Amino acid sequence: MIISIAPIEELEDRARTRLTNTEFCQIYVIGSKTPALYSNGWAPWFELQKKMTFESFDWKRVNLPLEQRQNLEAAYNLALDFAKSPDGWLVFAGVNGCGKTHLASAIVNYRYKLGKSSLFIVVPDFLDHLRSTFSPDSKVSYDQYFESVRSSELLVLDDFGEQAGRRWAQEKLYQVINHRYNARLATVITTSCSLDEIEKPHQFPVRSTRRSACCLMSWRRISAADRPAQKRTYRPQRKN
Repeated sequence: MIISIAPIEELEDRARTRLTNTEFCQIYVIGSKTPALYSNGWAPWFELQKKMTFESFDWKRVNLPLEQRQNLEAAYNLALDFAKSPDGWLVFAGVNGCGKTHLASAIVNYRYKLGKSSLFIVVPDFLDHLRSTFSPDSKVSYDQYFESVRSSELLVLDDFGEQAGRRWAQEKLYQVINHRYNARLATVITTSCSLDEIEKPHQFPVRSTRRSACCLMSWRRISAADRPAQKRTYRPQRKN
Protein backbone atom coordinates (compact mmCIF):
# COMPACT_ATOMS: atom_id res chain seq x y z
CA MET A 1 0.00 0.00 0.00
CA ILE A 2 1.32 3.42 -0.99
CA ILE A 3 -0.03 6.74 0.30
CA SER A 4 0.83 9.85 -1.72
CA ILE A 5 0.10 13.46 -0.78
CA ALA A 6 0.80 14.54 -4.36
CA PRO A 7 -1.47 13.79 -7.34
CA ILE A 8 -0.34 10.77 -9.37
CA GLU A 9 0.27 12.92 -12.44
CA GLU A 10 2.86 14.99 -10.53
CA LEU A 11 5.01 12.03 -9.52
CA GLU A 12 8.34 11.22 -11.17
CA ASP A 13 7.89 9.45 -14.53
CA ARG A 14 9.20 6.04 -13.46
CA ALA A 15 7.02 5.91 -10.32
CA ARG A 16 3.95 7.22 -12.18
CA THR A 17 4.09 4.61 -14.96
CA ARG A 18 4.29 1.80 -12.44
CA LEU A 19 1.52 3.09 -10.20
CA THR A 20 -0.84 3.66 -13.13
CA ASN A 21 -0.41 0.10 -14.43
CA THR A 22 -3.97 -1.21 -14.01
CA GLU A 23 -2.81 -4.84 -14.11
CA PHE A 24 -1.09 -4.45 -10.76
CA CYS A 25 -2.40 -1.30 -9.08
CA GLN A 26 -5.68 0.23 -8.00
CA ILE A 27 -5.84 3.95 -7.28
CA TYR A 28 -8.28 5.56 -4.86
CA VAL A 29 -8.49 9.35 -4.53
CA ILE A 30 -9.71 10.27 -1.05
CA GLY A 31 -11.27 13.68 -0.49
CA SER A 32 -11.68 16.56 -2.90
CA LYS A 33 -9.23 17.23 -5.68
CA THR A 34 -6.33 19.46 -4.73
CA PRO A 35 -6.56 22.91 -6.37
CA ALA A 36 -4.10 23.26 -9.24
CA LEU A 37 -0.86 25.07 -8.42
CA TYR A 38 -0.51 26.23 -12.03
CA SER A 39 2.56 24.15 -12.85
CA ASN A 40 1.35 23.89 -16.47
CA GLY A 41 0.24 27.47 -17.00
CA TRP A 42 0.29 30.90 -15.40
CA ALA A 43 -1.86 31.70 -12.38
CA PRO A 44 -4.42 34.47 -13.05
CA TRP A 45 -2.42 37.06 -11.08
CA PHE A 46 0.62 36.72 -13.36
CA GLU A 47 -0.77 38.59 -16.38
CA LEU A 48 2.41 40.64 -16.75
CA GLN A 49 4.68 37.61 -16.68
CA LYS A 50 2.70 35.95 -19.48
CA LYS A 51 4.04 38.61 -21.86
CA MET A 52 7.65 38.33 -20.71
CA THR A 53 9.19 36.20 -23.44
CA PHE A 54 12.61 35.98 -25.06
CA GLU A 55 11.14 37.69 -28.12
CA SER A 56 10.01 40.70 -26.07
CA PHE A 57 13.32 41.06 -24.21
CA ASP A 58 15.44 43.81 -25.77
CA TRP A 59 19.05 42.93 -25.08
CA LYS A 60 20.56 45.06 -27.88
CA ARG A 61 19.83 48.51 -26.32
CA VAL A 62 22.17 50.68 -28.37
CA ASN A 63 21.83 53.54 -25.90
CA LEU A 64 23.75 51.61 -23.22
CA PRO A 65 27.53 51.48 -22.75
CA LEU A 66 29.22 48.53 -24.45
CA GLU A 67 29.97 46.77 -21.15
CA GLN A 68 26.31 46.82 -20.12
CA ARG A 69 25.12 45.69 -23.57
CA GLN A 70 27.48 42.74 -23.35
CA ASN A 71 26.18 41.96 -19.88
CA LEU A 72 22.58 41.96 -21.10
CA GLU A 73 23.42 39.76 -24.06
CA ALA A 74 25.26 37.29 -21.82
CA ALA A 75 22.29 37.14 -19.43
CA TYR A 76 19.88 36.61 -22.34
CA ASN A 77 21.95 33.79 -23.84
CA LEU A 78 22.40 32.16 -20.44
CA ALA A 79 18.62 32.17 -19.86
CA LEU A 80 17.83 30.89 -23.36
CA ASP A 81 20.30 28.02 -23.08
CA PHE A 82 18.83 27.08 -19.70
CA ALA A 83 15.28 27.18 -21.08
CA LYS A 84 16.23 24.77 -23.85
CA SER A 85 17.78 22.28 -21.45
CA PRO A 86 17.15 23.05 -17.76
CA ASP A 87 19.90 21.60 -15.61
CA GLY A 88 21.29 22.76 -12.30
CA TRP A 89 20.63 26.23 -10.93
CA LEU A 90 20.57 29.63 -12.58
CA VAL A 91 20.82 32.79 -10.45
CA PHE A 92 20.14 36.32 -11.70
CA ALA A 93 21.26 39.04 -9.29
CA GLY A 94 20.94 42.78 -9.74
CA VAL A 95 19.04 45.90 -8.77
CA ASN A 96 15.34 46.31 -9.49
CA GLY A 97 14.55 46.97 -13.14
CA CYS A 98 17.54 45.19 -14.69
CA GLY A 99 15.46 42.43 -16.33
CA LYS A 100 15.87 39.51 -13.89
CA THR A 101 12.16 38.70 -13.63
CA HIS A 102 11.67 39.09 -17.40
CA LEU A 103 14.33 36.49 -18.17
CA ALA A 104 13.05 34.11 -15.47
CA SER A 105 9.50 34.46 -16.83
CA ALA A 106 10.77 33.94 -20.38
CA ILE A 107 12.24 30.60 -19.29
CA VAL A 108 8.87 29.53 -17.90
CA ASN A 109 7.01 30.69 -21.04
CA TYR A 110 9.48 28.78 -23.21
CA ARG A 111 8.91 25.59 -21.21
CA TYR A 112 5.12 26.03 -21.33
CA LYS A 113 5.28 26.24 -25.13
CA LEU A 114 7.02 22.87 -25.10
CA GLY A 115 4.28 21.45 -22.89
CA LYS A 116 6.68 21.10 -19.95
CA SER A 117 5.82 21.64 -16.31
CA SER A 118 7.21 24.74 -14.56
CA LEU A 119 6.26 26.72 -11.49
CA PHE A 120 6.87 30.45 -10.95
CA ILE A 121 6.51 31.79 -7.43
CA VAL A 122 7.30 35.14 -5.81
CA VAL A 123 9.07 34.20 -2.58
CA PRO A 124 7.29 36.62 -0.18
CA ASP A 125 3.90 35.58 -1.64
CA PHE A 126 4.82 31.89 -1.42
CA LEU A 127 5.59 32.26 2.29
CA ASP A 128 2.28 34.06 2.88
CA HIS A 129 0.37 31.36 0.99
CA LEU A 130 2.20 28.64 2.87
CA ARG A 131 1.25 30.22 6.17
CA SER A 132 -2.38 30.52 5.06
CA THR A 133 -2.63 26.72 4.61
CA PHE A 134 -2.85 26.44 8.40
CA SER A 135 -6.26 28.13 8.26
CA PRO A 136 -9.28 25.81 8.67
CA ASP A 137 -10.72 27.44 5.54
CA SER A 138 -7.74 26.57 3.34
CA LYS A 139 -8.63 24.45 0.29
CA VAL A 140 -5.17 22.90 0.15
CA SER A 141 -3.16 21.38 2.98
CA TYR A 142 0.27 22.59 4.05
CA ASP A 143 1.88 19.28 3.01
CA GLN A 144 0.26 19.32 -0.44
CA TYR A 145 1.25 22.90 -1.21
CA PHE A 146 4.78 22.67 0.17
CA GLU A 147 5.53 19.37 -1.58
CA SER A 148 4.21 20.65 -4.92
CA VAL A 149 6.56 23.63 -4.74
CA ARG A 150 9.72 21.93 -3.54
CA SER A 151 9.36 19.02 -5.99
CA SER A 152 8.32 20.97 -9.09
CA GLU A 153 10.11 19.87 -12.26
CA LEU A 154 11.35 23.43 -12.81
CA LEU A 155 10.95 26.10 -10.12
CA VAL A 156 11.48 29.85 -10.34
CA LEU A 157 12.00 31.63 -7.01
CA ASP A 158 11.47 35.32 -7.78
CA ASP A 159 12.54 38.03 -5.29
CA PHE A 160 14.63 35.60 -3.27
CA GLY A 161 16.12 37.21 -0.15
CA GLU A 162 13.10 39.35 0.73
CA GLN A 163 12.41 37.08 3.71
CA ALA A 164 15.45 38.25 5.66
CA GLY A 165 15.07 38.30 9.44
CA ARG A 166 12.18 35.84 9.71
CA ARG A 167 13.37 32.54 11.18
CA TRP A 168 10.33 30.53 10.09
CA ALA A 169 10.63 31.86 6.55
CA GLN A 170 14.35 31.09 6.42
CA GLU A 171 13.70 27.54 7.61
CA LYS A 172 11.00 26.86 5.01
CA LEU A 173 13.12 28.26 2.19
CA TYR A 174 16.11 26.24 3.32
CA GLN A 175 13.99 23.09 3.18
CA VAL A 176 12.93 23.96 -0.37
CA ILE A 177 16.36 24.78 -1.76
CA ASN A 178 18.17 21.99 0.11
CA HIS A 179 15.70 19.40 -1.20
CA ARG A 180 15.97 20.70 -4.75
CA TYR A 181 19.77 20.81 -4.61
CA ASN A 182 20.04 17.23 -3.34
CA ALA A 183 17.39 16.00 -5.80
CA ARG A 184 19.13 17.84 -8.69
CA LEU A 185 15.96 19.69 -9.69
CA ALA A 186 16.30 22.63 -12.08
CA THR A 187 15.89 25.93 -10.24
CA VAL A 188 16.00 29.61 -11.24
CA ILE A 189 16.49 32.35 -8.63
CA THR A 190 16.20 36.11 -9.01
CA THR A 191 17.45 38.34 -6.22
CA SER A 192 18.13 42.00 -5.55
CA CYS A 193 20.65 41.01 -2.89
CA SER A 194 24.32 40.58 -3.49
CA LEU A 195 25.41 36.97 -3.06
CA ASP A 196 27.13 37.87 0.21
CA GLU A 197 23.84 39.27 1.57
CA ILE A 198 21.95 36.00 1.12
CA GLU A 199 21.40 34.20 4.41
CA LYS A 200 24.27 31.78 5.18
CA PRO A 201 22.14 28.59 5.27
CA HIS A 202 21.00 29.39 1.72
CA GLN A 203 24.36 30.36 0.27
CA PHE A 204 25.86 26.96 -0.56
CA PRO A 205 23.22 25.78 -3.06
CA VAL A 206 23.02 29.25 -4.61
CA ARG A 207 26.77 29.76 -4.90
CA SER A 208 27.88 26.20 -5.67
CA THR A 209 30.08 26.41 -8.74
CA ARG A 210 29.37 22.75 -9.57
CA ARG A 211 25.61 23.17 -9.90
CA SER A 212 24.97 26.90 -10.31
CA ALA A 213 25.56 29.60 -12.89
CA CYS A 214 25.33 33.14 -11.56
CA CYS A 215 24.86 36.27 -13.65
CA LEU A 216 25.20 39.68 -12.00
CA MET A 217 23.17 42.00 -14.22
CA SER A 218 24.62 45.50 -14.56
CA TRP A 219 21.87 47.25 -16.49
CA ARG A 220 19.04 49.14 -14.85
CA ARG A 221 16.10 51.07 -16.31
CA ILE A 222 16.58 54.69 -15.23
CA SER A 223 13.76 57.21 -14.94
CA ALA A 224 14.29 60.96 -15.01
CA ALA A 225 13.64 61.18 -11.26
CA ASP A 226 16.09 58.36 -10.60
CA ARG A 227 19.10 59.58 -12.59
CA PRO A 228 21.35 60.30 -9.56
CA ALA A 229 21.38 56.57 -8.84
CA GLN A 230 22.57 55.72 -12.36
CA LYS A 231 26.17 55.18 -11.30
CA ARG A 232 25.21 52.34 -8.98
CA THR A 233 25.75 49.25 -11.10
CA TYR A 234 26.86 45.67 -10.77
CA ARG A 235 29.95 44.46 -12.56
CA PRO A 236 29.18 41.71 -15.07
CA GLN A 237 30.16 38.36 -13.66
CA ARG A 238 29.37 34.75 -14.39
CA LYS A 239 30.17 31.64 -12.44
CA ASN A 240 30.19 28.26 -14.15
